[in-house]
Amino acid sequence: MSQTSLEYTNVINVCREIFSKKTKDYGTAWRILRPSSLTDQIFIKAQRIRTIQVTGENKVGESIEEEFIAIVNYCIMAIIQVLEVEIKELEINSDLAISLYDKYSTEAFDLMMKKNHDYGEAWRDMRVSSLTDLILMKILRVKQIEDNNGATLISEGIDANYFDMLNYSVFSLIHLNK
Repeated sequence: MSQTSLEYTNVINVCREIFSKKTKDYGTAWRILRPSSLTDQIFIKAQRIRTIQVTGENKVGESIEEEFIAIVNYCIMAIIQVLEVEIKELEINSDLAISLYDKYSTEAFDLMMKKNHDYGEAWRDMRVSSLTDLILMKILRVKQIEDNNGATLISEGIDANYFDMLNYSVFSLIHLNK
């Protein structure tokens, strides 16, 4: 699993660099978004990936890889919005934003390593199209939980689904980079 650790870290470093540069360009304008709006942003990206996978046509020009990177970053933004409720300011300084990014990308990595152990790296034998479908399914689950005002009877919460979508996106990027 050391190969997975290295590949995962390389992908997160690319995503983090983009997040960092966009934070310098735009500040933390994304903080105005409610988690449900971030869920919809993730949906848009995942739906576009699926459309390109199904049709084989890409008319916008942004690559599938760029869309998976966006999903990783939107998931981290959503996790921050859900879990960091004590931060009230819309604009936070870039050092704090990057610190939170690192905190939650590390949590995602730790979760991935635990699941990867138990599932025996099953994702390596999955198709990127299946990972895309799993992301879309998780989005629909999150939307239902949001529509239920966050209440679940037996299921994991919204943040767990964001972590899974983040990790599925990283797995997709690892596959696409081979």
